[in-house]
Amino acid sequence: MAAETKSVVRTEQAPGPFQGAPYSQAIRAGGFVFVSGQLGLSPGDGEISGSIEEQTEQIFVNLQAILEAAGSALDRLVKTTVFLADLGEFAAMNKVYARHVGGAPPARSTVEVAALPSGAKVEIEAIAAL
Repeated sequence: MAAETKSVVRTEQAPGPFQGAPYSQAIRAGGFVFVSGQLGLSPGDGEISGSIEEQTEQIFVNLQAILEAAGSALDRLVKTTVFLADLGEFAAMNKVYARHVGGAPPARSTVEVAALPSGAKVEIEAIAAL
């Protein structure tokens, strides 16, 4: 059996690895695309600001751009993990999240973490079918 291949996904429509860290925006492998955790940053921005809603909205802009570059889309999400700096902001994040994942939402885990990079309020990683 041939070895599975993987390929790096890269688009200028979403931020590159945060502060030059050694990871890819996403990897295509085995019929899926695995998207690294996204923060509420616009391409070219170095600072994270805004409400939980604004950050979540920007994350979905980034996810959509990366998924499209990989040949997938938000409606093909199968699993997400949401990291929140404050679980008390779950409802506000969830309202924005629900608008983007459609009528057949992906499986999801949501966890509160001690801190996120640069004071971010939320980070979301995703797996989508190709």
